[in-house]
Amino acid sequence: MELISLVKIFLPTAVAFFFGIFFTPIATHFFYKYKMWKRFSRNGSTDSLEFPKIHNETEELRTPRPGGIIIWISVLFTTILFYLLSILLPGHLTEKLNFFSRNQTLIPLATLLFGALLGLAEDLTQIYGQGGIARDAGYWRKWKVLLVSGLALLVGIWFYYKLGVVSFHIPFGGELFIGSMIIPFFILVTLATWSGSVIDGIDGLGAGVLATIFGAYSAIAFANNQIDLAAFSGVTTGATLSFLWYNIPPARFYMGETGMMGLTITLAALAFLTDTVLVLPVVAIALVLTSLSDILQIASRKMTGRRIFRLAPLHHHFEAIGWPRYKVTMRYWVFSVIFAILGIILAIISR
Repeated sequence: MELISLVKIFLPTAVAFFFGIFFTPIATHFFYKYKMWKRFSRNGSTDSLEFPKIHNETEELRTPRPGGIIIWISVLFTTILFYLLSILLPGHLTEKLNFFSRNQTLIPLATLLFGALLGLAEDLTQIYGQGGIARDAGYWRKWKVLLVSGLALLVGIWFYYKLGVVSFHIPFGGELFIGSMIIPFFILVTLATWSGSVIDGIDGLGAGVLATIFGAYSAIAFANNQIDLAAFSGVTTGATLSFLWYNIPPARFYMGETGMMGLTITLAALAFLTDTVLVLPVVAIALVLTSLSDILQIASRKMTGRRIFRLAPLHHHFEAIGWPRYKVTMRYWVFSVIFAILGIILAIISR
């Protein structure tokens, strides 16, 4: 049984990776044919004198933005493939390999797709749009918060009414029952994970970190005997690695909101399904520190008029003090792997 479970995880993961590798040239041709890059540079949306020094505006305005499409299409293709095999070629093996299930993978898959489509709408606006929305103006950011909160509200309601989730696990401390408050709590966690999407600022950085996090959740789900969820997390890891293959500097395309929004808010669903909400900040420490550095920088500038970091988010601070991009990226990867391992250990031993 354990062997077939491992095959159920690793085979779809490999399929997602190789599908992404072969699908990417088709997607890349489409991206460049229709000039799917941003119309306005981030240099024009900041008053920092240091950001233009580390930011290549020409590169940003000539690199396609919605590369995250490759990730979620690879996940969707792999999920449908193994589901259809179990239907069209019924048998013990094909039925075992099907990892699509209502109680484990429906919610994270739906969250990934809806988040990705919402992010794609924003990407297309920044590619072809005009005005404040295309420039990611402040009022549009508030609308994005409302849209993500609305999506999280629907998922939170599903967790509460359909799956009966009314508590979350405190490591080494048992369960904390909060009843219907699980819904606003899920919204809060979703917004927190989504806020970490600003990590997508250096070629290869966000994809490498997210692949590590989803890989860790595949291990956590496996330890919980949630094999379908472990397979889904593995598939997402494989799809993200296929994106990373082409996103390593010089990036052929960026992940965009269609990738970052879909992936980051899906992490909240995985954390609740595996009952590891309080372990998530350990596994996703790179996202936490990235988001926290942004929050601290904004708060400090408003309250004191001074900056804590040369630039925010944190990875740009390291660039500003002289670290080359490849050093920032690879150190983030190493840091993420170490904390992902610690998160897996904590999730297992704290039960």
